[in-house]
Amino acid sequence: MSDRYEYQPHRLLRRRVRDIPSGTEGVLMAVITENVSPNRIEHWVDLAYIRDASGREFTTAVGNVAPA
Repeated sequence: MSDRYEYQPHRLLRRRVRDIPSGTEGVLMAVITENVSPNRIEHWVDLAYIRDASGREFTTAVGNVAPA
């Protein structure tokens, strides 16, 4: 892995999705494995980047993403 992040393939990329916890819908722009640790102990998570209707992107856990 790279130092901070790595892009991952996902079957819903560029498709309309829903963030299950918030109910927000948008287009899945990327899935990235990121090191979210603020210190030297690495903690890697898979984050989904979703662009909503306003054009803003937000992140959520990949497991929270479902087809809209």
